[in-house]
Amino acid sequence: MNSVDAAGLGIGDDYPPRIMGVLNVSEESPYDPSVYDDPGEAARYVDEELIGEGADIVDIGLESANKRFDVLSAEEELDRLHVALETIESVSGDAIFSIETRYATVADEALSRGFDMVNDICGFADPAMPTVCEDHDAAVAKMASPPDLERPGAVEETDWASQKSPAWAERADYVEQVYEALKQNGLTDKTIVDPAFGGWSEAQTLADDRETFRRLREFRALGRPMLVSINRKNFLGAIADRETDKRLPVSLAATSMAVERGAHVIRTHDVAETRDAALIGSAFTERASASADGVTISQLDVTSSREFRAQLRERGIDPAFADDWQAQLLEIEGLDGDASERLTSLAAEHGAVVQRASNGRLLLMGSTTAVSDVSDRLSEEDGVLSNFGAKLSGVLR
Repeated sequence: MNSVDAAGLGIGDDYPPRIMGVLNVSEESPYDPSVYDDPGEAARYVDEELIGEGADIVDIGLESANKRFDVLSAEEELDRLHVALETIESVSGDAIFSIETRYATVADEALSRGFDMVNDICGFADPAMPTVCEDHDAAVAKMASPPDLERPGAVEETDWASQKSPAWAERADYVEQVYEALKQNGLTDKTIVDPAFGGWSEAQTLADDRETFRRLREFRALGRPMLVSINRKNFLGAIADRETDKRLPVSLAATSMAVERGAHVIRTHDVAETRDAALIGSAFTERASASADGVTISQLDVTSSREFRAQLRERGIDPAFADDWQAQLLEIEGLDGDASERLTSLAAEHGAVVQRASNGRLLLMGSTTAVSDVSDRLSEEDGVLSNFGAKLSGVLR
């Protein structure tokens, strides 16, 4: 899992969950408590209700993303940007400021004038967006979306038959479409992926959101930190039969689960409560890793055959390796050539497999018994391999 440095704020497995509070400067936004058109009042809200309650990131929206409203042009967003800029100039607290926009020109202007990162709800539908973010060395949250600036989040409206293949389009389920949508137009080194919860299109159902949430770990195979925006969403309210103003408890329960399943940033209007829920989720997350002698071992999340295959496929490995195994999947970085060859040899002796992934790291794959046997044999070796075997045993516990 690659961590992201967002203007000095670390985001990823090695850092606590980050809270993204929300400010809107769009009069049409549906959640009134977060909407301001006066920079002074907006700054007080940010200081007291967002940063003061524990927000690490403040996400400022220039328009409502609600599909009932017409999409603003880049020029219209730029006309509103001054309110956001005046607001952040008046904020006294310490936070990272994110601009929510689908347009590269707006992102460029905002990043040039004080913003730190971008929240792109159209998933790089503007092909210049990745370049702008890279030029500013800025982190960017990329929401799953079709390659269409007019249709944020409407993943199922992508022409998958031409984007992938007719056969793939026929068999792919909604979560697989979300996964592929996040890959469209690439990922920068500082991309944070967002699986797009919420009613972004008429075709997206509550069942789609529930299934995406259930399989949230699968998105870790993209190798990027993950943002989720589930605060008071309909798919949670429907489970508990609660209207929006009564959905805070279900949002907090889901927040803890989301962090345990791999989310690194939680976007919310309820900052203090969400922060606490995220910390609980983080405290009980088991995502083992260990380092010694310049070698790092990470146990990748594998909780279903589908997820295991996603991990393998993303790293350029034939997912057929998963067919007969009660899977263990470990990513290894830093072994030299001789040590890698010895590991490969021992793995083969015990029914495990070592492959070099597309990111250059090694993957050790096999049943729990096979990988445990490999770690025991490595512990009998000399030097680095002995230490590696001990660390591998610790990761497997």
